[in-house]
Amino acid sequence: MHVILLGTAAGGGFPQWNCWCPTCRVARETPERAHPRSQSSIAFSVDGVRWFLGNASPDVRTQLTQLPRADVRGVRHVPVEGIVLTDAELDHTLGIELLREGRLLQVIATPSVLRVIAEDSRVLPVTQAFATVQTVETELGRVVPLEYRNGTPSGLTIEMMAVRGDPPRFARQDDEGHTSAAFIRDTTTGASCAFVPGCGGLGPRLLSRLNDVDLLLFDGTFWTDDELVRLEISDRPALAMGHVPMSGRGGSLTLLSPLSCKQKVYTHINNTNPVLIESSAERALVESAGMRVGEDGMRFEI
Repeated sequence: MHVILLGTAAGGGFPQWNCWCPTCRVARETPERAHPRSQSSIAFSVDGVRWFLGNASPDVRTQLTQLPRADVRGVRHVPVEGIVLTDAELDHTLGIELLREGRLLQVIATPSVLRVIAEDSRVLPVTQAFATVQTVETELGRVVPLEYRNGTPSGLTIEMMAVRGDPPRFARQDDEGHTSAAFIRDTTTGASCAFVPGCGGLGPRLLSRLNDVDLLLFDGTFWTDDELVRLEISDRPALAMGHVPMSGRGGSLTLLSPLSCKQKVYTHINNTNPVLIESSAERALVESAGMRVGEDGMRFEI
């Protein structure tokens, strides 16, 4: 299975257009010390030609240029076979509207997420004004085969597992499954990837599941719980926003580093997080723990 990190920043990208926090300042003044990043999304495929997206960010048009160049015959070519959504946040769904020229789109998500993009953000009906959008409901805990747009099997399955987190601010209901971990598996080789860009806590059951995957892409939004509070950007700590911080006794770095999965990578990194600075002490701590800080364009074969 091929996996590409199309974007590795949290909502707003890095540097964020209106932010002059210490990390964004470094990115603008000495970008070689803090590489720019687009908003979080991945692409995955078994043949390297037909791709599924994990979330669809507002940066999707530019991000798709990272896919391998296909041998195109004809005038139009759509390399995206479907979009798997882990939540209904705007930075993970607005790209669906920007793919409307594809004429036929597949959106795969939990019933909770599908309801929010249909009724609350209205991403779904807006896109349906321009294209046919087929929705595939993935009940929590059920393994669902992914199909290509023509209905043939892709050789991949998806399983969604609810994780702690806040529903989008615009969601009118707080239904189970509004935030999920996506477990992707290649049915031929057994290779597996967990894509968890948003997660507010790591309990024993989730840690056990993450331990068994070959590639873990996990929420690296904040370094500390009080990151935004100290910068006077927000009065809400990380956990209250549905993101477990990387550092600290109960942080993800402490809990994930002992896992036996082969590759562990942070993604969905907020513009305020000091791990984005290449030479930072925080980056050194992540790497010494056997984990990596994701960067746009990273590629994996598992």
